Formats: sequence, structure tokens, C-alpha cells
Amino acid sequence: MDPLEILGSKSRLQILRALSKRDLYVSEIMEIARMDGKTCKHHLDRLERAGLISSRMEGRRKYYSLKKEVLLHIAPSPNRRYEVHFTDI
Repeated sequence: MDPLEILGSKSRLQILRALSKRDLYVSEIMEIARMDGKTCKHHLDRLERAGLISSRMEGRRKYYSLKKEVLLHIAPSPNRRYEVHFTDI
């Protein structure tokens, strides 16, 4: 999956921003990102498939954590670069 496609969603960016602060369980992510459970799960699944986040169960709660660092490089002329990199934390 194209890194820009993954980051092209405001909802996924909100989730990544929240997870950069601490691990969260699904209900917390839903509240922070202001989305319903089905939509939240869709975005979490895409981020997990892309390898940006990971999940673990603690009792009945599923916690998500950030797994990679996201770096965006944009440079003007003469280099004209637009790159996104995901690196392990």
C-alpha cells in the first residue's frame, strides 16, 4: 500500500497522532477521533496491515500502539522531493 494513500486520511492521521502520545484501546481512539466503531476499526485495520501500528489484548480490551516512525520530506527546487518514510521505532 502506498504510504501517501495511508496518510491521505484525516482520520488515520488523528489516530497516529493520538498513538504517538500513548497506547490506547479502541474506545479511547473512537472518542479522540470522533468516529463510530465500524469506521474506527476499518482505519485501525489499514494502519495495522501497513505495519504502522500493532495491537495486543489486555483482558477484554484491545490496545493499539505505534510501531513505526513516520517521516515526511518535502523539498523545493532544485531537489523537488516529496517522500514518506516509515521506520521502526
